[in-house]
Amino acid sequence: MKRTAEVTIPEEQLDHMATAFIKAASSFSCQISITRDGHSVNGKSLLGFLSLMREGGAVEITAEGGDAGEALDTLTGILSLSMS
Repeated sequence: MKRTAEVTIPEEQLDHMATAFIKAASSFSCQISITRDGHSVNGKSLLGFLSLMREGGAVEITAEGGDAGEALDTLTGILSLSMS
């Protein structure tokens, strides 16, 4: 399953958003990846998240496994908070 999100995280919120995202992603058993501009990282990796989210723009979140739908709902919800 895949979802695309347009993400812009202000620099002062990046660490907080990264921590919330990784904590949530790690609570799911499915495999999660984040892709931007052909670069893909483990969605449960703090350093991977930070490396892709420093720049704004579209990202694709992919989840594979039994709880993939719930994971995508939760994680895209967290990213949408960056737009508030």
